[in-house]
Amino acid sequence: MIRFLFLLLALPVFSPAQTIPRVLISTDIGGTDPDDNQSLTHLLMYSDKIDLEGLVSSPSYGSGSTSEIFRMIDLYEKDLPKLSRHQSGFAKPEYLRSITKQGRKGSAPFEGIKSATEGSNWIIRCAKKKDQRPLWVLVWGGLDDLAQALHDDPEIQENIWVYWIGGPNKKWSSNSYAYIAKNFPDLRMIEVNSSYYGFFSNNQLPDVIKTTDYFEQHIEGAGHLGKDFKSYYDGEIKMGDTPSLLYVMNGDLYDPTGESWGGSFEKISRSSRQIFTNIPTLKDSVAFCTVVEFRFKGPEITIPSDSVAFQLEVPYGKSSQVWPGYYLGKGIYSLRYTPKQAEVLTLKFTSEIPGFPEGEGQLYVSNLWPGKPTQNDYILGENWYSDSQDPANYDGKLQGGKTILRWRNEVLADWAIRWSWLKE
Repeated sequence: MIRFLFLLLALPVFSPAQTIPRVLISTDIGGTDPDDNQSLTHLLMYSDKIDLEGLVSSPSYGSGSTSEIFRMIDLYEKDLPKLSRHQSGFAKPEYLRSITKQGRKGSAPFEGIKSATEGSNWIIRCAKKKDQRPLWVLVWGGLDDLAQALHDDPEIQENIWVYWIGGPNKKWSSNSYAYIAKNFPDLRMIEVNSSYYGFFSNNQLPDVIKTTDYFEQHIEGAGHLGKDFKSYYDGEIKMGDTPSLLYVMNGDLYDPTGESWGGSFEKISRSSRQIFTNIPTLKDSVAFCTVVEFRFKGPEITIPSDSVAFQLEVPYGKSSQVWPGYYLGKGIYSLRYTPKQAEVLTLKFTSEIPGFPEGEGQLYVSNLWPGKPTQNDYILGENWYSDSQDPANYDGKLQGGKTILRWRNEVLADWAIRWSWLKE
């Protein structure tokens, strides 16, 4: 209780009346998933609604870099005169270029942190800026740069809120997530592992604006950004990261349980974590988005601790995804993997190290996060929120999906007005 009261006294008080939020975006744009390009288009077209302080390229997977952010800013610059005829306050292109920073390329090693980057340093700089408003860190990819920033300057925890699109991104940044959940359980975090799907689901419903033909209805012929939009999913809207921006645009910023364009969430007191010391079988199960830690005993070797020493291969579509496992010293080998959805996983562990316990196994993944408690869960503080567990808010199999789906018509109709400005 004393610790809890101390934390309450130490944290600054933020007023819901502060309607213009300070925002920093961490994105894996230019990587394997082009939905970040769609979300950045939306962000640029609504830059008048926020105080944007950073655009950090944080590709935990793939080849994303600041060059793709700069390319998008160039397109925005060409369309800005038309946007500015209707609304003032849009971010100036030269300013956007000045706040674009390169973060870590590739996921963090087992420890979850490694070394500072331009991006992680920029997060610290923005978080420590003298301003009564908190900094909203909207994470569209992995948490690697945020974890590094928190490690390098733990005091920034007091000045930030985080809205993170987890799910697949949690799979790519399991190590940095584990570092944050273990070391910063009092972080103000909205961890969104499935609700965001509601932004592009249920296109078959007659009363829902369809994301499948929205391009033809509203975007086609709308400026340079509109022409570019066709390059991603052939114009079909995915934009799984956009709910983070929608959250700070509409609703009570400091009540994640309330209604907002970016979803409605509930407080969670633990984050699921399971440790396997043997290769699992179908008798073993975890909740989706659980941090699954494989910890094997093998030969003692003379390589540096936290070195890659084995791999996990998981079938994905017609191919496989390969994940690095690390040697922790004293004959202990470990790897973290986070399944993004309900499924039956096939797991294959291999290594070039003689005597490593290679083998194949399976793991059943259930559909409710955070699932049943285990003794290895990360215990969280009072400020961690995640997807609604209310069955009424499921969108089919998507936990919490309806908390975003119910606002999609309003969001897309509003955006259509801005696209019309670019058709003039």
